[in-house]
Amino acid sequence: MKAFSALMRPSTGVCSRCVRRVVTPARGLSSQSEPGFGLLFDIDGVLVRGKTPIPAAKRAFQKLVDAKGQFLVPVVFVTNAGNCLRQKKADQLSHILGVPISQDQVMMSHSPLRMFRKFHDKHVLVSGQGPVLDIAKNVGFTNVVSIDMLRESFPLLDMVDHNRRPKLPSSSVVNLPRVEAVVLFGEPIRWETNLQLIIDVLLTSGNLSGSYESRHAHTHLPLLACNMDLVWMAEAHSPRFGHGTFMVCLESIYKKITGQDLKYEALMGKPSELTYHYAEFLIREQASQRGWRQPITSLYAVGDNLMTDIYGANLYNRYLEERVARKSRAVANMGSGSGTIPRDSDPENNGWESELASPSATSCKSILVCTGVYNPHLELPRDAGQSITETVFHGHRDFCFDPALVEPESIVQDVDAAVQLIFQMEEFGTAG
Repeated sequence: MKAFSALMRPSTGVCSRCVRRVVTPARGLSSQSEPGFGLLFDIDGVLVRGKTPIPAAKRAFQKLVDAKGQFLVPVVFVTNAGNCLRQKKADQLSHILGVPISQDQVMMSHSPLRMFRKFHDKHVLVSGQGPVLDIAKNVGFTNVVSIDMLRESFPLLDMVDHNRRPKLPSSSVVNLPRVEAVVLFGEPIRWETNLQLIIDVLLTSGNLSGSYESRHAHTHLPLLACNMDLVWMAEAHSPRFGHGTFMVCLESIYKKITGQDLKYEALMGKPSELTYHYAEFLIREQASQRGWRQPITSLYAVGDNLMTDIYGANLYNRYLEERVARKSRAVANMGSGSGTIPRDSDPENNGWESELASPSATSCKSILVCTGVYNPHLELPRDAGQSITETVFHGHRDFCFDPALVEPESIVQDVDAAVQLIFQMEEFGTAG
C-alpha cells in the first residue's frame, strides 16, 4: 500500500519524483557500442496525445538513431491500440518522430494472435473499429465475420436504436456460417449493437437462428480479447474510455443474465505477460537482423499508465526473475546429481509460449512519464491507506491488484528524459 500511495504525492512544476536515482554518465563510450538492452515504448501519452505529438518525443528519438537514421538499440513500440494495421502505425510514427520506423518495430495489442493457430481456421466473429476484417486476416484468421455482417444477416437482433430498426417486417437472411469463436480487437463505435450481438452469439453457441439456452450459462464459445485499457489519454484534459470499459460492460451484462462470470481464452495487450513475451521476441529478432551478437539481457518499458504500462512491465520482470531463479535451482540440482532438468520446468515449453524461443532478457525495468494518464499533481487523500484498495484498481478483472506491480523503477518528466536516464543506467553512448 505504501509504495502505491507514494506515487500520488503532490508536485509543482517538474515532477518532484522524477528520476529517483542519480547515475553518473558514462565516459569515453561511443554511441556505436553494441547494445545489450532493448527499449519498449508506449505510444499514447508518451509520444502523442491523440493526434498531437508530444514535443519531447522527437528529441528522444534523435538520440536513438545514428547519422544514417539507423537505430543504435533495438526498439519496439508496444501499443494497446488495435484499430489499424502495423504498417499504417509505422508510417504514422515515422512522420511524428522524424525517423524511419518499420512495421516489424510495431506491436499492436492484437499482434500475439498470430500464435493462436488453433483458431485461425475457425469461423470467428470480430468486434472493434477500423479495418477489422483486414486486421484479422493479417494475423492469420481465414474465416472472419464482422458485427456489421452479422447484423445484416439478422436484422431483428439490433433493436436499441429505433432509427436503425427494420422499417418493414423482416426475416433473417441466414447466409453466414455458425460462429465458433469471438475476438475483441478494441472498443467499437456502436457499443449497444456490439454488446447485444456478442451476447447473442455467446448464449446461442453461435447459432443466431435459435434462442438462448440455459446450458450455455456455464460454458460459452472461446473469447479472446485485446487491449484491456480502462481509459487512455487523448487531447482532452481527462482520460477517455478505452476497450477495458467496453469489456466491463460485456462482463457485467453476461453475469447479470447468466449469473456466471464471462471467461476468456486469452487476454492480450498490456499488462499481459503474453504481450511482453512477444515484444521481447521482436527485440531479439531486431537485434539478430542488425547482426548484434551481444545478448539483449535488459528491457526498459516506458509508459504513462500505472495500471497497464507499469503493472505489465513489472509483472514481466517478476516472471523473468522467477525464470532465472528456477533455472539456477535446476542447474544446482543437476550439479548435486539429482537428475536432468525436467521439460515442464520451463513455462516456454507449455501452451502458447512454445511458439517463441526462450527469452534472453533477465530483467524488464519500468519507467513512468508524466505526459499522459499519470498525473503527478494529484494530492494525497487524508487516509491514503484506505484509498488503495481493489475498488480503485483500473486493471482487468482477471488481474490481481498488487501494489508492488504499480511502483515504477523510475519516474521522469517525459520520454526524452527517459532515454537519457536509460543511456546513463546502461553506460551507453552520450546521454546529453
